[in-house]
Amino acid sequence: MTTSSDTDVVRVVDAKLHNLKNVSVEFPRGAVVAFTGVSGSGKSSLAFGTIHGEAQRKYLESVAPFARRLIGSAVDPQVELVEGMPPTVALEQRTSAGGARSDVGTVSALSNSLRLLFSRSGDHPDDILDRTHGIAGGRLTAGHFSPYTTEGMCPDCQGVGKQYEPTEELMVPDPNVSILDGAIAAWPGAWLGKNFREILETLGVDTARPWRELDQATRDWILYTDETPIITVLPVREAGRTQGPYEGKWESVSGYLRRTVAATQSDKNRARALAFFTSRTCPTCHGHRLNPAALQVRYLDAAIWELTQLDLNALLDLLQGRYDHITSLDPRNDGPEIGAERILLPTTLAILNAVTELGLGHLTMDRPANTLSTGELQRLRLASQVHEGLFGVAYVLDEPSAGLHPAEKHTLSKLFARFIADGNSVLLVEHDMSLVAQADWIVDVGPKAGVRGGRIVYSGPTHGLGNVEESVTARFVHPEPLRLNDSARHAARGALHLTGITARNIVDQDVTIPLGQLTAVTGVSGAGKSTLVTHVIGGLVQEAVSTTVTDEPTEEDASTEDAISVASVEGLEQIKRLVHITQRPIGRTPRSVVATYTGLFDRVRRIFADTDQARRRDWGIGRFSFNVAEGRCSECSGLGQIEVELIFLPGSYATCPVCHGQRFNQETLEVSWRGYTVAEILALSVTEAKTVFDDEPQVLRALQALEAIGLGYITLGQRATELSGGEAQRVKLATELQRNTVAHTLYLLDEPSTGLHPADVNLLNAQLHRLVDQGHTVILAEHHQAMIATADYVIDLGPGAGAAGGRVVAATTPAGLAETEESVTGHYLAAEATITVTD
Repeated sequence: MTTSSDTDVVRVVDAKLHNLKNVSVEFPRGAVVAFTGVSGSGKSSLAFGTIHGEAQRKYLESVAPFARRLIGSAVDPQVELVEGMPPTVALEQRTSAGGARSDVGTVSALSNSLRLLFSRSGDHPDDILDRTHGIAGGRLTAGHFSPYTTEGMCPDCQGVGKQYEPTEELMVPDPNVSILDGAIAAWPGAWLGKNFREILETLGVDTARPWRELDQATRDWILYTDETPIITVLPVREAGRTQGPYEGKWESVSGYLRRTVAATQSDKNRARALAFFTSRTCPTCHGHRLNPAALQVRYLDAAIWELTQLDLNALLDLLQGRYDHITSLDPRNDGPEIGAERILLPTTLAILNAVTELGLGHLTMDRPANTLSTGELQRLRLASQVHEGLFGVAYVLDEPSAGLHPAEKHTLSKLFARFIADGNSVLLVEHDMSLVAQADWIVDVGPKAGVRGGRIVYSGPTHGLGNVEESVTARFVHPEPLRLNDSARHAARGALHLTGITARNIVDQDVTIPLGQLTAVTGVSGAGKSTLVTHVIGGLVQEAVSTTVTDEPTEEDASTEDAISVASVEGLEQIKRLVHITQRPIGRTPRSVVATYTGLFDRVRRIFADTDQARRRDWGIGRFSFNVAEGRCSECSGLGQIEVELIFLPGSYATCPVCHGQRFNQETLEVSWRGYTVAEILALSVTEAKTVFDDEPQVLRALQALEAIGLGYITLGQRATELSGGEAQRVKLATELQRNTVAHTLYLLDEPSTGLHPADVNLLNAQLHRLVDQGHTVILAEHHQAMIATADYVIDLGPGAGAAGGRVVAATTPAGLAETEESVTGHYLAAEATITVTD
């Protein structure tokens, strides 16, 4: 029989997921429990993979046996027992922001509440009421106010707000060139483009004439026709090649482009196709994405699009004022509209209060989710949980402090206290020591990463961790006072001067950035840091330099870019190369792994191809690629996983039952090098692989760069989709660090400390300063106080967020910033520079 005290404790027995070494641990329910440890120690494997995974598995036992059988192979916590664990709600760091149309309103669930308010309490014009839409009284339903539903979206732009059209000027950039000589730039290369040309020749089009000399009807048919005739083509081939006819299917150039954008799985092909489109604001909805009827309905004398364009602080004030007015009225006199407001407004206000308290009041509901950081996304999801009113669950949170300024972190503690007061538990995977210090209980995993971690170093009340010598975390819970840099380590080798900057919330600001130094751009969330670093500086330098290393733009990026204006720029000629490193994933599918992204797998495949076993079989390097049919597993096509699709539940990936996750077929795995198969090489951690490749300079250089930046624990075959935004960013940085670049390079980074333990932050910081030692320039948007403290120069934006920010508050050294009265960041730097520890 379970005693009453047992019900207040969660007990984990023999957990062995990933690097966990048969871990057993107990911690209290109804408390804030922090899981700590260096990056890769196993804390996420314990909190998410094991504890949350087992809670989910138990829940899924209630579903149909058929579905349970499929899901069971995808969810394997690898634990003997998890006892006393309530149902879990997990909020993990995601690099994905959802669909292309996802925005702040949809992520936070505010959109649902606002649409209901417009449906039930909005002022509907008489002509709309007369149409007897949707519900009693002829009111529009909530779906009519959504651009994502058939009844709500604008019929002419399908709820996008813009109309995209391929134009002749882009598809055929030089009308003086003939089709034969490549006039139609939008056509694909290789055989398909040639096929289109041969079809035109069969139809009698003179492909040798300049494009401009073809009649307009012919040009329009080639570019825009909806006809797709199948034509028998009699090609003229070179001697010795097959001369027979074939059936070719015609497709207009615009038709080919639209199909490519809609159907291709290749980011590169999609980006190429989009380059031939131009966009314009939809003339029907004027960019507001909704049908004409919905745009006529008003609530609080505003259309719904006007409210979604308000920042959330202003929206909170507006709706709070309305609710205060309603509560002053006698409810007996309520009509149906006011009655609906009494029900709907408290839910809406609860989310808005949570969002603004979490430092996101500067956002607007229509802000695209793909422009948000991973930290902002998680805090939006966290705020959406407030109104659920759940009792007796455990919230499992993955670094909710990510992206938060020190001034904003106290709001998380208040939110956790609210969850606990409501009868819930909070399990926190966290690197921020100010939050860890406030937890009720700490489970410290480690002591190091990968194979050198995976065990419980300490489990107990927070105050006891300081006595555990083996714990790397212990010395950071009560850190030494910060030492603020009061002068640059290197003299500037020039400067980049920008005057009259206007972009998003930055209005008419001047910025000077020293070259050959490390500059930190600081400020509260929404102050304009990413706008300045990524959009302004990144955009200007990319246009000026000959070499740029950055992420490819996506369709979503192209459609959400804001206008940027800079009055004058000086100093660009001093920068020869740009490396712009963001938190975007290094790949969108499990097919992209760390080894392929860094380039070291090319050398590994060549090593295997040079073995005697491979040579006897006449195998080349392609045989050892999991993207080539000959060597990969045919069941999973080299993914190592198969996708499990369920009708009523989200799809998931399960380990391939044929290759057991190894990606390659059995014949390929018969070849070994130094006792390792190519699959076993991919299973090695970076640290383990260093020993194996100690005499392979090309591979070793990449491994050393990864380890130096705190990624020694990840495996070479780690899937891109399994990396956090911070890990993806550091993989990109490590890929650069292995190169010996002489040309003066500007490195731009957006919060590179995200997801790092304080010990690993020190490693990262050392590598960034090493780039400066080599004569390069580093600019980073950053919240981490320890990184800011060592910068050569700091540009502080603010003083607030959104409209209250966007101004250069200070441009000085870290020590100088600490003395700037108006700087919020400076205030916290000064406080941490004079920390005194008291018992």
